[in-house]
Amino acid sequence: MSGATMATVIDGNRIAQDVRAEIKAQASELKENNGVIPGLAVILVGEDPASKIYVGRKEKAAKEVGFLSREYLLPPDTQEDRIREIVIGLNADPEIHGILVQLPLPKHINPDVVIETIDPRKDVDGFHPFNIGGLFTGRPGHRACTPLGIIELLDRSGIAIEGKEAVIVGRSNIVGKPLALMLLNRHATVTICHTRTRDLPSVTKRADILVAAAGKAEMVRGDMVRQGAVVIDVGINRRLDGKLVGDVAFAEAADKASFITPVPGGVGPMTIAMLLHNTLEAARMAGSRGL
Repeated sequence: MSGATMATVIDGNRIAQDVRAEIKAQASELKENNGVIPGLAVILVGEDPASKIYVGRKEKAAKEVGFLSREYLLPPDTQEDRIREIVIGLNADPEIHGILVQLPLPKHINPDVVIETIDPRKDVDGFHPFNIGGLFTGRPGHRACTPLGIIELLDRSGIAIEGKEAVIVGRSNIVGKPLALMLLNRHATVTICHTRTRDLPSVTKRADILVAAAGKAEMVRGDMVRQGAVVIDVGINRRLDGKLVGDVAFAEAADKASFITPVPGGVGPMTIAMLLHNTLEAARMAGSRGL
C-alpha cells in the first residue's frame, strides 16, 4: 500500500502542552495550600551545543509552570569532586526538589559516580540505581523521563498497552531497558532488539507497538512494520542535507501504521514534560515529609 498516509500522527507538542498546563495548575495549588514551590536544579558541564539547547529548554519550561529554576554552568575541565560537592549541597537544600546532571559529561568524569551522589528522592531523571531498582521491582520512585513520556503518549492517545506485543529496537539504559520494564508492568509482552538480533524485520513485524530507539537514521523501513501497528520514534538524527529525521522512515511507516509519532514534535517534547512531572512529585513528597 502506498500514497496517502494512513496513520494518525500523534502530536507530542500538543500532548506535552496539556501535561504542562496540568502541572502549572497543580504547582500553583501546592504553593497555595502548602507553601511549597517545586525547585529544579540543572548542572551542565562543558560546551556541548545540543546539551546547552536542552538545558535552556528545561529552564524555560520550569519557569513557565511556576517552578524555581537554578542552573549551574561549569567549565569542561571541572573535576568530578567539584560536581559531587555541588550535588551534595543541593541534596541538603530544601528549596530544591529535583537535581538533573545533563549528560553526556566530559570523558574525565564518571557519570555513574555523579548520578549515585544524587539523593534518589531528588533524582528526577530516574537514573539512580535506587530508582531503577524500584522500576524493576514495581516499587514507587522516579521513572526515566523519555520512557515515561512514551507511556503518557500512548495513554493520552487512547492506545491500549495490556496484552499487546511490544517490540523495542534499542537497549540503552536511558530508553530501551526502562521502557521495556514499564511496558511489562502494564502487561504488554515485550521483546528488545539490538545489533545482534537475527532477522530484525521478522521480529519488528510482530509488533502491535513498535518503538525505535536505536540512534540510527531511518533504519526502520515500511516493510519492517506490521499493518495497523503503533510506531513510536525516539530517534533524532541530522541527515547530511541538514534535515532532522528519526529512526523510522516516516512516510513508509505511516503507510502501514495506525498511529505514528513524528520527528521532531513527537516523543521529544514529552521528555521535558515528564521531567516537570517528576519534579512536582518530588516537591509533593518533600512537602508531605515536612521538608
